[in-house]
Amino acid sequence: MTHSKNLFEYLDGFEDVPTGLHLIAGLTGFTDAGSTLNQVADHIFANFESKLIAQFKNDELLDYRSRRPVMFFERDHIEHYEPAVLGIYLVFDEVNQPFLYLHGYEPDFKWEAFADAVTALIQQLEVEDFTWVHSIPFPIPHTRDVGVTVSGNRLDIIDAVSEWKPQTQVPGNVLHLLEYRLSEIGLPTIGYVMLVPHYLSESEYPQAALKALEHISSATGLVFPTDSIREDSAEFATKLEGQLAKNDDLQKLVANLEQGYATNAGGPSRAPIAKPSSKMPTAEEIAAELEDFLAIRRRNSAE
Repeated sequence: MTHSKNLFEYLDGFEDVPTGLHLIAGLTGFTDAGSTLNQVADHIFANFESKLIAQFKNDELLDYRSRRPVMFFERDHIEHYEPAVLGIYLVFDEVNQPFLYLHGYEPDFKWEAFADAVTALIQQLEVEDFTWVHSIPFPIPHTRDVGVTVSGNRLDIIDAVSEWKPQTQVPGNVLHLLEYRLSEIGLPTIGYVMLVPHYLSESEYPQAALKALEHISSATGLVFPTDSIREDSAEFATKLEGQLAKNDDLQKLVANLEQGYATNAGGPSRAPIAKPSSKMPTAEEIAAELEDFLAIRRRNSAE
């Protein structure tokens, strides 16, 4: 059996990491509705100074045949290749507050050993708390604020923020396991799952990334610049509304979702979410109608 400490290696600078920092996390590989995690990661790395201080070993955790590394072919030889990276970064926010960021792929193997390894690093660095984000498709209209379901042991945040509290069985991801293990040792732990309109889950939805950053900031006190994401969000909303005005099926979909969105007179300003009572078109049924809009969005992002 592989010892958990054999799953990672310390990198230059680890010994200089301050203790008592916040640890935030977002791992790809399960679902990333609205490209929420990718947008958050891109935003963090584009705006903040960061350094990889502990890296997990791909040969222990990665299924190469399902996540093949990119090879750069130069005429007649391989010039370079980019292996996947799963690790912990030391990052400094907009006001130069240091924090830790667990980023990369969700391990394909050895989840228990991975959770043990992260826990060991957390204890070694005397991490103050653990905050993770994720996103799933959900029957919620884009006309409402992005919903969120919250888990963990920070009950004050859960009571104040969580809009959907299911009692069900769900496919697990490794951050759920890590949340479970860290709660067992009493570390303050919170997980935010963004509820992205299901008919927009395949597009890059800036509203979801913005909401994720706001929740992280609220839970940790870290400061993120959000002007660029707000601008992208406003542009996306304008284009979507233009598409909605020309698309009767999309209008019916949104109307059905609005009807199914529970109201709670005298309750919180944003009422709990309930499943729509009427049958809705599926994401596949309206995908063709949104194809032109999403293609334009992708082209604009690439320019």
